[in-house]
Amino acid sequence: MSDATTLVLLRHGETLLTPERRLSGSGGSNPGLSPAGRRQAQAAAHALADRGDIAAIVTSPMRRCQETAHSAAARLGLGVRVDRDLREADFGAWEGLTFTEVRERYPDDLDAWFASPESPPSGAGEAMQQVTRRAAAVRDGLLAQYPGATVLVVSHVGPLRTLIRLALQAPPHSLFHMELAAASLSTVTYAENGTATVQTLNDTHHLN
Repeated sequence: MSDATTLVLLRHGETLLTPERRLSGSGGSNPGLSPAGRRQAQAAAHALADRGDIAAIVTSPMRRCQETAHSAAARLGLGVRVDRDLREADFGAWEGLTFTEVRERYPDDLDAWFASPESPPSGAGEAMQQVTRRAAAVRDGLLAQYPGATVLVVSHVGPLRTLIRLALQAPPHSLFHMELAAASLSTVTYAENGTATVQTLNDTHHLN
């Protein structure tokens, strides 16, 4: 598959909210990396350098992703391009809450959100259908701009799971059956005919 374009998908390192599994979207506090997250970003950067084939880096504008991306960029000697469409979903009134807390406060809205990609979180949040449109637009742009190259995409659980789901041609509810740990790496290749193949998923060996 030497003519394939490869997207290496890197979830940002931990923030202080990550270990508590609190929802942290584009409508929240925009935290930076925690000390543990910075160590994770450095470990991911070393793993990416070992690949030796990253041609470009594109990142979400959110602090935790930019910090993760710049760790990789410093190691790889590359610049970083920010793409606003790689931002996390806006979780509306759920920002900063755990799913247990959301279940207690907004049970009907949460059920609707799980049931349909068209249902937004409470308080004018962003439906996953909107995230899907954004992620697909980023993918299409990268495939057109970097044919046959390997691109590092630094983003969040929502957009990255969506890129993997689209590659698998899986239904929307499959998003909730994927684990993408902080600073994990996943890889999708796209053949010239558009066929996508998920090569790796949630690789965290570099964090051990």
